Order: sequence, then C-alpha cells, then structure tokens
Amino acid sequence: MTEQTKIPLPEDEGEAVRGPSLIERVVRNYDLVKLTSAPIPADLVPPPSQRRRYRRADEIVEEAEVAAVNQPFEAAPEVVVPEVIAPAPAPAKAPAKAAPKPAVPAVRAVEFKGERYPVNRQHLRDQGLIVPESSVTAVLEEFRIVKRQLLYNAGQLAQQGMGPAAQRVLICSPHPGEGKSFTAVNLALAIAAEKESEVLLVDADIAKPSVLSMLGLPGGPGLMDALSKPEVDAADCVIGTDIPGLWVLPAGSATASDSEYLSSSRTHQVLDRLVEGAPNRFVIFDSPPALAASPAAELAKYVGQAVVVARADRTGVGSLEDAVSLLSACPNIQLLLNGVHFSPSGRRFGSYYGYGG
Repeated sequence: MTEQTKIPLPEDEGEAVRGPSLIERVVRNYDLVKLTSAPIPADLVPPPSQRRRYRRADEIVEEAEVAAVNQPFEAAPEVVVPEVIAPAPAPAKAPAKAAPKPAVPAVRAVEFKGERYPVNRQHLRDQGLIVPESSVTAVLEEFRIVKRQLLYNAGQLAQQGMGPAAQRVLICSPHPGEGKSFTAVNLALAIAAEKESEVLLVDADIAKPSVLSMLGLPGGPGLMDALSKPEVDAADCVIGTDIPGLWVLPAGSATASDSEYLSSSRTHQVLDRLVEGAPNRFVIFDSPPALAASPAAELAKYVGQAVVVARADRTGVGSLEDAVSLLSACPNIQLLLNGVHFSPSGRRFGSYYGYGG
C-alpha cells in the first residue's frame, strides 16, 4: 500500500498562507457588517457605577438570602393604630306605655227585694198547673220540652247580639180562652226549676189580669205604674214567692191608655231595667189576645220570641195567620197547640213515669 504522509507546509509562509480566518472571509465576502447593530454613542453609555446588573433568578434569590443573613435587619417602624373609643350606647328607652283603657264598670245586677209570698200548692194542683217539689206529671214533661226549646233559642239570640230582648218571651193567643195564661204560668214554674236561671213572670194583660189569682198572690203596683209614673222603679214592684227562682210583676193600675204607654220610649227603659246585669234571668209576658187587644202587638217589639197558643178544636187557620201578622215585629214566632186529645205518633207525655192520662 502506498504510504500516505501529510503534505508539509512551507515554514516561512505559515503566517502568510494562513491569512484571514474563515469567519472573517465570510463577513467580508457577504457584507455581513451591515447586519450588525449600530455602535452606541459614548455619551449614552452609563458609567459602570450606574449600570444595572442582570442575573439569573436563582442568583438573585441566593443574593437576597445572603443579604438577609449577613446584613443587619432593620425592623419596620411600628404602625400605631389610633384607638377608636366608641361612644357609650345610649340607654334603651322603655317602650311607651299605652294609655290605660278606662275600666268599664261592671253592671250590678238588679236585685228584686219585694216581699215573698207563699204559693198555695193545692190551688196549683186544682188548676192542673205544675206543682213544685211534686212528682213528675205529663204536664211537667210537656213544659220541660217547651222550656228547653225556648232557653236554647234565647242563647242563640244572645249570641247574635240581640241584647236584653233575647231574655224576653211573649205568650199570646189569637182569641181569649185558648190557654195563654195557663201556658205562661206553667212555663214560669218549669223555668224556675232550672239550677242556674231565674224567671220573672209579668202579667201584661192590663184589662183582665189573671196571673196573681192563679198563683194566689196579693195585688199591688206593677207594670203599668212603672210605665205611667217615671218616679216608680219597676224593680220595686216585683214581688217574690216561696218558690226558688220565681218572681212576679203584677199588671198594676188599670188604664184605658195601656197601648199608648207600651208604645212610648219609657217602655224600653223599664223592660231593660228588669234584666239589667242578670243574663240568666228569663222574662215571660202574659199578654192579652192578639186579635182582641193591641198591647200584644206593642210588646212584640221588645221580645226575642213569641209563643202563639192556639186551641186545637177552636182556632182557625185564618185567625192564626192574622195573629202572626200582628206579632211580626218579633223575630221568632212559634206555635203551641193546646187542648190536643190525640197524637198521630201515639206518644203520651209522662207515660214513662206512670202518668199517662
């Protein structure tokens, strides 16, 4: 094989042969000088003391750590926060008290202080009336049923705001002799037996009063005296009985102007006086027959209920209609059939107790 050797270079021409470097020749041949940045004027170059040095992020961190260790730490001046003194809370004002409502004085119940008289029990029995403290009879059972309905109606009327009129009931009939006084007295005797109620029986048949004679009581001033004389208190005219819970107001002095007195404004005051402050007091009026005298129609304006007593074998439908029409001022009119000798249902009141007659 041919031995290859390096071609020797002339020693005396080493520097001359070498000449410019390859980069210099490229710059010269391709005019790359134009691509270089323009020289910075000397007056724009800041002095070394003002030059800012740029380092890598890790060097800056390290320098900061070294400075924190080697250089003394100067604590930041303490910021003094001014103390804010809150004003003391004003004392809470007590809520203004509402002006006290004027106390409504309690209405004192009107008490009847009239003299008490005994009622002849035998006289009641002879007339077929209810006898207090006696055994149960058919008549008593019949009027127990009637009074229970009337007392219930009175409670309903009171809830409806009818006032004292709810405590008053009128007993009337179309014609005389149909049993209105018999009904009025028996109802009063039945209601007097109530444990929490009392009854005032008013004889309002001024022309022909009969209540006192049926009970065997003496006469005296009564309803018409209180209506005609302003100085007379109706409560003072009420007389008592020996039957607990039963009071009676007589008809009083007879007059030909009974209807005119009943239609006056004083009637309202007198009748309200009888139940003033006594919500458990029931007032029963025994009035004249509606078709025979005018007071019944006048009294109907002051009562909450009216009971028209009709005799089964005597009163006609026309008479009943006329009587009801005259009593139309009363909001609650009921019919009580008297003198019935049979019952379509076969019921006989009182037969449970052995009084089936």
